[in-house]
Amino acid sequence: MNKNIVWHNAIINRKEREELNGHKAFCLWLTGLSGSGKSTIASELESRLFKLGVHSYILDGDNIRHGLNKDLGFSPEDRTENIRRIGEVAKLFVDAGIVVITAFISPFRADRLSVRNLFDKGRFIEIFVDCSLETCQMRDPKGLYKKAMANIISDFTGLASPYEIPLNAELTLKNDNNSTIQANVSKIIEFLKEKEYLNFTTRQIVRKSALIKKRKITSKQ
Repeated sequence: MNKNIVWHNAIINRKEREELNGHKAFCLWLTGLSGSGKSTIASELESRLFKLGVHSYILDGDNIRHGLNKDLGFSPEDRTENIRRIGEVAKLFVDAGIVVITAFISPFRADRLSVRNLFDKGRFIEIFVDCSLETCQMRDPKGLYKKAMANIISDFTGLASPYEIPLNAELTLKNDNNSTIQANVSKIIEFLKEKEYLNFTTRQIVRKSALIKKRKITSKQ
Protein backbone atom coordinates (compact mmCIF):
# COMPACT_ATOMS: atom_id res chain seq x y z
CA MET A 1 0.00 0.00 0.00
CA ASN A 2 1.17 3.52 -0.80
CA LYS A 3 2.81 5.08 2.28
CA ASN A 4 0.87 8.30 1.64
CA ILE A 5 -2.44 6.55 2.30
CA VAL A 6 -3.40 7.03 5.95
CA TRP A 7 -6.43 5.54 7.73
CA HIS A 8 -8.90 8.19 8.91
CA ASN A 9 -10.59 7.40 12.22
CA ALA A 10 -14.25 8.38 12.46
CA ILE A 11 -15.51 10.56 15.32
CA ILE A 12 -18.48 8.25 15.91
CA ASN A 13 -17.61 4.63 16.62
CA ARG A 14 -19.45 1.38 15.98
CA LYS A 15 -20.60 1.01 19.57
CA GLU A 16 -22.34 4.38 19.41
CA ARG A 17 -23.99 3.46 16.13
CA GLU A 18 -25.19 0.18 17.65
CA GLU A 19 -26.65 2.04 20.62
CA LEU A 20 -28.45 4.40 18.26
CA ASN A 21 -29.85 1.51 16.20
CA GLY A 22 -30.72 -0.55 19.25
CA HIS A 23 -28.94 -3.75 18.23
CA LYS A 24 -25.55 -5.25 17.49
CA ALA A 25 -23.96 -5.12 14.05
CA PHE A 26 -22.71 -8.29 12.39
CA CYS A 27 -22.41 -10.12 9.08
CA LEU A 28 -24.57 -13.11 8.17
CA TRP A 29 -22.70 -14.88 5.36
CA LEU A 30 -24.96 -17.28 3.44
CA THR A 31 -23.00 -19.72 1.29
CA GLY A 32 -24.13 -22.64 -0.86
CA LEU A 33 -24.63 -23.88 -4.40
CA SER A 34 -26.51 -21.95 -7.04
CA GLY A 35 -30.19 -22.79 -6.57
CA SER A 36 -29.78 -23.74 -2.91
CA GLY A 37 -32.05 -20.89 -1.82
CA LYS A 38 -29.57 -18.35 -0.43
CA SER A 39 -31.19 -15.26 -1.94
CA THR A 40 -34.71 -16.38 -1.04
CA ILE A 41 -33.70 -17.03 2.57
CA ALA A 42 -31.83 -13.71 2.70
CA SER A 43 -34.89 -11.79 1.49
CA GLU A 44 -37.24 -13.44 3.99
CA LEU A 45 -34.68 -12.94 6.75
CA GLU A 46 -34.37 -9.24 5.95
CA SER A 47 -38.16 -8.93 6.09
CA ARG A 48 -38.31 -10.65 9.48
CA LEU A 49 -35.49 -8.52 10.88
CA PHE A 50 -37.19 -5.37 9.61
CA LYS A 51 -40.33 -6.30 11.55
CA LEU A 52 -38.16 -6.71 14.65
CA GLY A 53 -36.79 -3.20 14.15
CA VAL A 54 -33.36 -4.33 12.99
CA HIS A 55 -31.44 -2.21 10.46
CA SER A 56 -30.22 -4.68 7.83
CA TYR A 57 -29.19 -4.81 4.18
CA ILE A 58 -28.69 -7.63 1.67
CA LEU A 59 -25.61 -7.90 -0.51
CA ASP A 60 -26.62 -10.35 -3.24
CA GLY A 61 -24.18 -12.05 -5.58
CA ASP A 62 -25.95 -11.18 -8.84
CA ASN A 63 -26.68 -7.60 -7.74
CA ILE A 64 -23.05 -6.95 -6.85
CA ARG A 65 -21.93 -8.23 -10.25
CA HIS A 66 -24.20 -5.65 -11.89
CA GLY A 67 -22.12 -2.85 -10.39
CA LEU A 68 -19.15 -3.10 -8.06
CA ASN A 69 -17.88 -6.38 -9.53
CA LYS A 70 -19.12 -6.16 -13.11
CA ASP A 71 -15.51 -6.28 -14.31
CA LEU A 72 -14.98 -9.78 -12.88
CA GLY A 73 -15.53 -13.12 -14.53
CA PHE A 74 -15.76 -16.60 -13.00
CA SER A 75 -12.20 -17.85 -13.08
CA PRO A 76 -10.81 -18.98 -9.69
CA GLU A 77 -8.87 -15.71 -9.48
CA ASP A 78 -11.93 -13.58 -10.25
CA ARG A 79 -14.05 -15.54 -7.79
CA THR A 80 -11.48 -14.85 -5.08
CA GLU A 81 -11.41 -11.15 -5.91
CA ASN A 82 -15.21 -11.06 -5.99
CA ILE A 83 -15.37 -12.39 -2.43
CA ARG A 84 -12.50 -10.19 -1.24
CA ARG A 85 -14.29 -7.05 -2.40
CA ILE A 86 -17.64 -7.96 -0.94
CA GLY A 87 -15.95 -8.91 2.32
CA GLU A 88 -14.52 -5.40 2.57
CA VAL A 89 -17.92 -3.87 1.77
CA ALA A 90 -19.61 -6.09 4.38
CA LYS A 91 -17.04 -4.95 6.94
CA LEU A 92 -17.97 -1.32 6.24
CA PHE A 93 -21.66 -2.09 6.78
CA VAL A 94 -20.90 -3.67 10.14
CA ASP A 95 -18.76 -0.70 11.12
CA ALA A 96 -21.77 1.47 10.27
CA GLY A 97 -23.78 -0.45 12.88
CA ILE A 98 -25.86 -2.40 10.37
CA VAL A 99 -26.63 -6.11 10.09
CA VAL A 100 -25.43 -7.14 6.64
CA ILE A 101 -26.75 -10.29 4.98
CA THR A 102 -24.72 -11.68 2.10
CA ALA A 103 -25.88 -14.30 -0.39
CA PHE A 104 -22.90 -15.58 -2.37
CA ILE A 105 -21.91 -19.03 -3.56
CA SER A 106 -18.40 -18.22 -2.25
CA PRO A 107 -17.20 -21.73 -3.14
CA PHE A 108 -13.71 -21.70 -1.63
CA ARG A 109 -12.99 -22.17 2.08
CA ALA A 110 -9.85 -20.05 1.94
CA ASP A 111 -11.81 -17.09 0.57
CA ARG A 112 -14.50 -17.40 3.23
CA LEU A 113 -11.81 -17.62 5.92
CA SER A 114 -10.15 -14.49 4.56
CA VAL A 115 -13.44 -12.63 4.89
CA ARG A 116 -14.02 -14.00 8.40
CA ASN A 117 -10.59 -12.68 9.41
CA LEU A 118 -11.65 -9.14 8.45
CA PHE A 119 -14.13 -9.08 11.34
CA ASP A 120 -13.79 -8.95 15.09
CA LYS A 121 -14.59 -12.23 16.83
CA GLY A 122 -18.32 -12.96 16.81
CA ARG A 123 -19.13 -10.42 14.10
CA PHE A 124 -19.05 -12.94 11.23
CA ILE A 125 -21.64 -15.72 11.14
CA GLU A 126 -21.23 -18.29 8.38
CA ILE A 127 -24.47 -19.99 7.37
CA PHE A 128 -24.26 -23.00 5.08
CA VAL A 129 -27.39 -23.42 2.98
CA ASP A 130 -27.12 -27.15 2.48
CA CYS A 131 -28.91 -28.43 -0.60
CA SER A 132 -27.95 -31.37 -2.78
CA LEU A 133 -26.62 -30.77 -6.26
CA GLU A 134 -29.46 -32.89 -7.63
CA THR A 135 -32.09 -30.69 -5.98
CA CYS A 136 -30.36 -27.51 -7.14
CA GLN A 137 -30.26 -28.87 -10.69
CA MET A 138 -33.92 -29.77 -10.50
CA ARG A 139 -34.86 -26.28 -9.30
CA ASP A 140 -32.45 -24.43 -11.62
CA PRO A 141 -34.37 -21.11 -11.17
CA LYS A 142 -32.10 -19.20 -13.56
CA GLY A 143 -31.54 -22.02 -16.04
CA LEU A 144 -27.80 -21.94 -15.29
CA TYR A 145 -27.30 -25.67 -14.82
CA LYS A 146 -28.87 -26.36 -18.20
CA LYS A 147 -26.56 -23.81 -19.81
CA ALA A 148 -23.54 -25.26 -18.01
CA MET A 149 -24.36 -28.81 -19.12
CA ALA A 150 -24.77 -27.51 -22.67
CA ASN A 151 -21.30 -25.90 -22.40
CA ILE A 152 -22.79 -22.41 -22.77
CA ILE A 153 -21.42 -21.53 -19.32
CA SER A 154 -17.94 -22.68 -18.28
CA ASP A 155 -16.41 -23.08 -14.79
CA PHE A 156 -19.83 -23.51 -13.21
CA THR A 157 -19.73 -24.29 -9.49
CA GLY A 158 -20.83 -27.80 -8.61
CA LEU A 159 -20.10 -29.10 -12.11
CA ALA A 160 -16.85 -27.92 -13.70
CA SER A 161 -15.71 -25.96 -10.65
CA PRO A 162 -15.73 -27.29 -7.06
CA TYR A 163 -17.76 -26.11 -4.09
CA GLU A 164 -15.94 -26.61 -0.79
CA ILE A 165 -18.46 -27.35 1.96
CA PRO A 166 -17.94 -25.33 5.16
CA LEU A 167 -16.30 -27.31 7.95
CA ASN A 168 -17.10 -25.03 10.86
CA ALA A 169 -20.12 -22.94 9.92
CA GLU A 170 -21.97 -21.37 12.83
CA LEU A 171 -25.24 -22.61 11.37
CA THR A 172 -26.26 -25.17 8.73
CA LEU A 173 -29.67 -25.04 7.10
CA LYS A 174 -31.03 -28.05 5.21
CA ASN A 175 -32.92 -26.50 2.33
CA ASP A 176 -34.05 -29.39 0.21
CA ASN A 177 -37.61 -30.07 -0.95
CA ASN A 178 -38.65 -31.13 2.56
CA SER A 179 -37.72 -27.75 4.04
CA THR A 180 -39.49 -24.41 4.10
CA ILE A 181 -37.96 -20.96 3.82
CA GLN A 182 -39.96 -19.78 6.84
CA ALA A 183 -38.64 -22.62 9.02
CA ASN A 184 -35.04 -21.96 8.05
CA VAL A 185 -35.37 -18.23 8.66
CA SER A 186 -36.87 -19.01 12.06
CA LYS A 187 -33.77 -21.10 12.82
CA ILE A 188 -31.57 -18.10 12.06
CA ILE A 189 -33.66 -15.78 14.24
CA GLU A 190 -33.62 -18.32 17.09
CA PHE A 191 -29.84 -18.64 16.77
CA LEU A 192 -29.38 -14.85 16.89
CA LYS A 193 -31.57 -14.57 19.98
CA GLU A 194 -29.91 -17.52 21.71
CA LYS A 195 -26.43 -16.08 21.07
CA GLU A 196 -27.65 -12.64 22.22
CA TYR A 197 -27.16 -10.82 18.93
CA LEU A 198 -30.65 -9.35 19.22
CA ASN A 199 -30.81 -8.68 22.95
CA PHE A 200 -30.51 -4.88 22.89
CA THR A 201 -33.49 -3.05 24.40
CA THR A 202 -32.49 0.57 23.71
CA ARG A 203 -34.64 1.17 20.66
CA GLN A 204 -36.94 3.70 22.34
CA ILE A 205 -37.16 7.16 20.77
CA VAL A 206 -36.24 8.75 24.10
CA ARG A 207 -33.00 6.76 24.19
CA LYS A 208 -32.17 7.72 20.63
CA SER A 209 -32.80 11.38 21.37
CA ALA A 210 -30.52 11.19 24.42
CA LEU A 211 -27.72 9.66 22.36
CA ILE A 212 -28.04 12.30 19.66
CA LYS A 213 -28.12 15.08 22.27
CA LYS A 214 -25.01 13.63 23.95
CA ARG A 215 -23.18 13.60 20.64
CA LYS A 216 -24.07 17.26 20.01
CA ILE A 217 -22.85 18.31 23.44
CA THR A 218 -19.59 16.39 23.01
CA SER A 219 -19.03 17.99 19.60
CA LYS A 220 -19.32 21.51 21.08
CA GLN A 221 -16.77 20.89 23.81
